[in-house]
Amino acid sequence: MKRLAWGLVIALALLHHDFWLWDDRRLVFGWLPIGLGYHALFSLAAAAAWALVARCAWPAEIEAWAGAVPAVPRSVD
Repeated sequence: MKRLAWGLVIALALLHHDFWLWDDRRLVFGWLPIGLGYHALFSLAAAAAWALVARCAWPAEIEAWAGAVPAVPRSVD
């Protein structure tokens, strides 16, 4: 699962630079520039990739450490 997560991160890093749409003046839905539409979809894909990483590739030992109740020393009166 970690390889898939890294693959998604690398793919998103490469796809972020949309040089192929710089000179494209087409509109999506009749009003949205295609470059802006691409980046809107890219943002959704990046959010989905982060959710996948957080759900599947997050280290369990961090969660165990964060959820542990610290031992509080009792004061002697």
